[in-house]
Amino acid sequence: MLHSPRFLNIVDDARSRIRELTIDEVKRALNAGNEFRLVDVREESEFAAGRIPAAIRLGKGVIERDIEEAFPDLGAPLVLYCGGGYRSALAADNLQKMGYTNVASMDGGIRKWKEAGYPIDNTPVTGQEVQ
Repeated sequence: MLHSPRFLNIVDDARSRIRELTIDEVKRALNAGNEFRLVDVREESEFAAGRIPAAIRLGKGVIERDIEEAFPDLGAPLVLYCGGGYRSALAADNLQKMGYTNVASMDGGIRKWKEAGYPIDNTPVTGQEVQ
């Protein structure tokens, strides 16, 4: 997908302030049993079509509004992802501005995750996973 230069500029600006993890780093952390929450910031239809196992959804449109209820601990370890790593970078930057101190964005998003052959959960969404 081609993105506009202005959009890429704000993503690059956000990336200058956030921590990004590769898909391999996230997969290794999951395999090692490291404690963190995967947060899918994509749209509901994208989430329903397939997601990383154990991820919850707090869409980019509502994450700033709903994050404190979902994760009241500002030190909660959170890894955000989206389709390609752009929306999650913007969301991670905003969460840091809200005081969250242990948030990262997964560079490459679910597209790179799928390309690597990592597992995808395609089970029907019950509504509990979607916020």
